[in-house]
Amino acid sequence: MLTQLTIRNFKGFEDVDIELGDRVVFIGPNNSGKTSALQALALWDLGLKRWIEKRGVGAVPRKRPGVTVSRRDLIAVPVPDANQLWRDSHVRATARKGTQNIRIDIVVKGVTGGKAWECGLEFDYANEESFYCRPLRLTDEAQPERMPVPREADVRVAFLPPMSGLTATELRLDAGAINVRVGEGRTAEVLRNLCHQVLERSGGEEQWERVATRIRDLFGVALEHPKYSVERGEINLAYRNRRGIRLDISASGRGLQQTLLLLAHMTVNPGCVLLLDEPDAHLEILRQRQIYQILTDVAREHGNQMIAASHSEVVLNEAADRDIVVAFVGRPHRIDDRGSQVLKSLKEIGFDHYYQAEEVGWVLYLEGSTDLAILRAFADVLDHPAKSHLERPFVHYVLNQPTKAQSHFHGLREAKADLVGIAVYDRSDRAPPDDSRLRQYMWSQREIENYIARRDVLLAWTRWKAADQNAGPLFERDWVSQMEASIDSLEEALAKLRKPSPWGADIKVTDDFLDPLFVDFFERLKLPNLMRKTDYHDLARFARAEDLDPEIGRVLDAIVDVASTARPRRD
Repeated sequence: MLTQLTIRNFKGFEDVDIELGDRVVFIGPNNSGKTSALQALALWDLGLKRWIEKRGVGAVPRKRPGVTVSRRDLIAVPVPDANQLWRDSHVRATARKGTQNIRIDIVVKGVTGGKAWECGLEFDYANEESFYCRPLRLTDEAQPERMPVPREADVRVAFLPPMSGLTATELRLDAGAINVRVGEGRTAEVLRNLCHQVLERSGGEEQWERVATRIRDLFGVALEHPKYSVERGEINLAYRNRRGIRLDISASGRGLQQTLLLLAHMTVNPGCVLLLDEPDAHLEILRQRQIYQILTDVAREHGNQMIAASHSEVVLNEAADRDIVVAFVGRPHRIDDRGSQVLKSLKEIGFDHYYQAEEVGWVLYLEGSTDLAILRAFADVLDHPAKSHLERPFVHYVLNQPTKAQSHFHGLREAKADLVGIAVYDRSDRAPPDDSRLRQYMWSQREIENYIARRDVLLAWTRWKAADQNAGPLFERDWVSQMEASIDSLEEALAKLRKPSPWGADIKVTDDFLDPLFVDFFERLKLPNLMRKTDYHDLARFARAEDLDPEIGRVLDAIVDVASTARPRRD
């Protein structure tokens, strides 16, 4: 997993640091640098691959350490002249000692196999067709010492631009030709090929069925198997619409094609770092939220890290307090909480809210998207009917402020008088004001995370995380041992301070237990903290149905009761 990106002198960037994680969303206006940041990672990946091909990994020779890269190989960053990769196209600078090259520096940090690593590369302009790539210099002497290239940095990175339409026919292509076309933005020429690749993989029938099921759930159409026509050398792909009429995939909507491209690409590139440029393109508001959830689920299934650039306010709100969101407003910076100035700039009630109210007919109020992710996981664990209602809800996050939920709800009812809603709050000293229209529920425990803060859940997550890092059985046992030690240490400290038990209803479990627990755990492993507050919802899927508090079932029942009375638009 990549954990940090540093960029110097690349395109519009002078010197920026960008935090990364399992799921990252770049948000900002047009021309703010979101796509450039993805392209910087693609450039680093290309330079690293060229270096390893020529020089291998490990220590770097001081003499003639460079490798040549052609601009035509950089398919994710198409430019007519290599100098356009440099900030303001400046590749030389005048100094006292004469003219000096301006270098592009790209440094990436990550964790692979339970080991933290750092890999920096520098790029020197040669001519309009090529440039040189070298490991980052650590000293300024004539033959400087350079940063070693760690073996762990050799990760796979795949850049996926937005869907650009679909050609009427598609010749069968090999994997290299597909990757070139995708990188050049020619996704219209490879969708059928990617789908055929899914089917040709080991276990392809099952994997294709998963893709087809998700497309059916999203768009109500039934995909057929992609087929190769030997006589014409073409890949064919058809589907049946809601009325059972058989159509070629080129007759489908752009949103369906975009979603199918993403799902097929992720399936045939397991374990990759996926760079997704506007994955929500061509999708209407409700499906933007649903596709973001699906993409995070598919990325988890296939072991992908997902770094996406988006303009969508829906994606912003969904990712804001469960994943890493980097705002490209001024200097790129992480949005750490929903009280940031960027989030405050969103209107309390906009057209998209009224649209969702009309489309769905009911609204769910929660503190933040972490709560929704946990409720979804609870519904999955319990196999509860609420699963279908939580797949594509109209949800509004209110920071545990009942008056804010009520104001928003009654404002929407001015436009849709039959709107129904339910609000689920963390426990507070004061009950929410009575409201005959809006159903309200307050957890009996301090916050929703209290219901997943269990020793068995934490140990199950630890075993999964160790396996996910490909650390091996010995590392897995060590990770579990260290987690048990961290739990015992925090439990003892809380008892000495006469604070509530970490397993009780009264502790603010995120701040007083989980935060220090994961800091201590990863310090023991000598790794950067890979489990932040925005990731705690991942713990919920490790709970067992028989261990969940019955209160959770009652809340899910209430959600079903409200959602079942909704009157969505039928046109």
